[in-house]
Amino acid sequence: MNSEEYKGIIVEESLENNRIINDIKVVKVEISLEEDPSERWHIYTVEVSKEQIEKLSKNIKQKWYMHFWKNKNIIAIFKNKIFEFNFDDKSSWNPAVEYGLSVGIPKEQLDFLTI
Repeated sequence: MNSEEYKGIIVEESLENNRIINDIKVVKVEISLEEDPSERWHIYTVEVSKEQIEKLSKNIKQKWYMHFWKNKNIIAIFKNKIFEFNFDDKSSWNPAVEYGLSVGIPKEQLDFLTI
């Protein structure tokens, strides 16, 4: 991973056009275990640049979000909206959390976990 790259998770089902994944460095792929294939999620662990993050924000569906991290720097994206904050400074999360709540994302999902 070079210094420009952020790590993150992309749920394929959150994308308006999943072909954008072809342009991204995928480190790992997981598929959830639901019996009904239409309910399964395809989960990609990725390494992306800031430019790719900006492109993803234009391609993400309404009522979804993604976040990416490099050390303690977090970038959270929603449809056409990007927030940057420090993981350790919880007060810096507020604008992203408030925006997520305003578009219908449950508070417990706005936890911005890193792995």
